[in-house]
Amino acid sequence: MGEFVRVEVAEQVATIRLDRPKMNALNARVQDEIAEAAARVSDDPAVRAVILYGGEKVFAAGADIKEMADMSYAQMAERSAKLQASFTAVAAIPKPVVAAVTGFALGGGLEFALCADFRVLGESAQVGQPEILLGIIPGAGGTQRLPRLVGPARAKDLIFTGRFVKADEALAIGLADKVVPDAEVYQAATELVKRYAGGPALALRAAKRAVDSGLEVDLATGLEIERLQFAALFATEDQKAGMRSFMENGPGKATFTGR
Repeated sequence: MGEFVRVEVAEQVATIRLDRPKMNALNARVQDEIAEAAARVSDDPAVRAVILYGGEKVFAAGADIKEMADMSYAQMAERSAKLQASFTAVAAIPKPVVAAVTGFALGGGLEFALCADFRVLGESAQVGQPEILLGIIPGAGGTQRLPRLVGPARAKDLIFTGRFVKADEALAIGLADKVVPDAEVYQAATELVKRYAGGPALALRAAKRAVDSGLEVDLATGLEIERLQFAALFATEDQKAGMRSFMENGPGKATFTGR
């Protein structure tokens, strides 16, 4: 457990919880602890799904501007590599991940949420990439993950203007997958991610890797990635159990062990 980031596990679901009052500003310490938390949940076989959460009032209001304001180019060149690596570690978690977003998810906060597979927003949540208003651009994946999610034109609008996006618009453009009352955000995220927790862990990992890796390459290469992941699953106990259960009991009744 870190100073500002902790991991809580219950019923096969791990919550990576940001806890740096008041706004969960993502300073260097928080970034490093996020990477440590991502490694922990990735390596723990008891964890089958993950929630990213900042608490009931705010997800994360961005990077710690006071920490960054006087940095030189050389200092930021080094720090930005560590920042990107910490968020990439979250994006690479080989399990289903959902961000439970309350309040603000701005700048690095939105980039953190973009590392999840799904995003649940509270009705009063607001998200955005306001870095342009500081004379900079997103540096933790916003110019890359955001356009892959909502398309280049919408991403450019958000990045060029720095405007805040309310939950209803986020849902309409595909930046949110679900919008619920503020008090129900964490529970809704839990319910969403629990549907995957009992699934075949190795197949879920393979599916996530095939989709994410395939988005970065041409179609032919993506199909080869898919083929290799597909064939490899025939070496797992879950594949045998799943197909045997299908033949004997019909679909959707298999019990998986993650092996």
